[in-house]
This record gives sequence, C-alpha cells and structure tokens, in this order.
Amino acid sequence: MLTNLLKDTSALLEGHFLLSSGKHSDGYVQCARLLMHPDKAGQAMGLVVEKLEGIDFDIVVGPAMGGIIVSYELARQTGKPGIFVEREDGEMKFRRGFAIEKGQKVIIAEDVVTTGKSAFEAIRVVEEAGGKVVGIACIVDRSSGVLEYPIYGGVQLNINTYEKENCPLCEANIPITKPGSRKMD
Repeated sequence: MLTNLLKDTSALLEGHFLLSSGKHSDGYVQCARLLMHPDKAGQAMGLVVEKLEGIDFDIVVGPAMGGIIVSYELARQTGKPGIFVEREDGEMKFRRGFAIEKGQKVIIAEDVVTTGKSAFEAIRVVEEAGGKVVGIACIVDRSSGVLEYPIYGGVQLNINTYEKENCPLCEANIPITKPGSRKMD
C-alpha cells in the first residue's frame, strides 16, 4: 500500500542521484511529494504507527528538514509531543525552546533512512541531552538492516546505492541530480 502511495504522488524517482551521504543511487524517494498531501501523509504514517505498537516512548524527535513533518504526524497519531532538531552553524541542535528531559525515551522520526546520517546527528543531540533513543521511525527504510537501532519503517525499499568511485551511472555519463536538502562539501 505505501509503495502505491509513493508512486501515486510521484515520490519514487529514477535516475542518477547524489545522496546526502555522498553516495550515488539509481533511485530516490522524494517523500516531500507524498507529505504535501495531508491525507496521504496520514495514511503513510498510520502504517508506521502500527509498527510502533507496544514500543514505550515519551517523545518524537525529527531532524530538519525531512523529519519535521514526519515527526509532527507521528506525534499527532500517537498523542506524544513532537519536536525537531535543526542545523545552526552546520551542527544539529535543539532550538526554538525545544528540549528533552533526562531519561526520556525518544523515537527519531525520518522520511527516508539510508545510511542513517541525519538520524545519527539527531541521536547525538538527544543523547547529549540525556535522552534514550529507543528506535528510528521512518516512511521508507533503505538501510538494509545495517543500523544499530531498531527501525520501524512503513516500507522497506532496496534501491541500488554506489560509492562515487564505483558508480556505473557515472561511468555511463548519466547526469547526476542532488535532490536532498543537506549542503554538500
């Protein structure tokens, strides 16, 4: 069902993409295309909420940009508070008066998890504040099970990812697109 929502909203893209991790990919999930439709965002996050049944957590924290709407909708559907971390001088931080209490159990909320880079930045902020991360919730899990935290994804997608040096799309001279929000060095 979630794959259909992604297709119906033109969120599943094919081509040659530069991911925020620096890796290349032949596919990209532009969740913003799904999240621009509140009814579809609610359906997608409802599937994630089902996976979180029985998980004890106190608050939802999303990394800006991709995790803002996701954390809000997850918080709305679970009745928990939802906040986000954002970059200030290139580093993720709590801002806008957001904070967590020491010992709070936290779900990190993301749109797509591939390498977990944004999620790990949010986890660092949460742990430095004394929180305990109990899992990562996301619309799309592309991580292939390599992360150390439990992932509660609405759908798991296997999209090819390549190191820049070994990218067949580069070798074929296919133009590359950087669709994400993170600034690259």
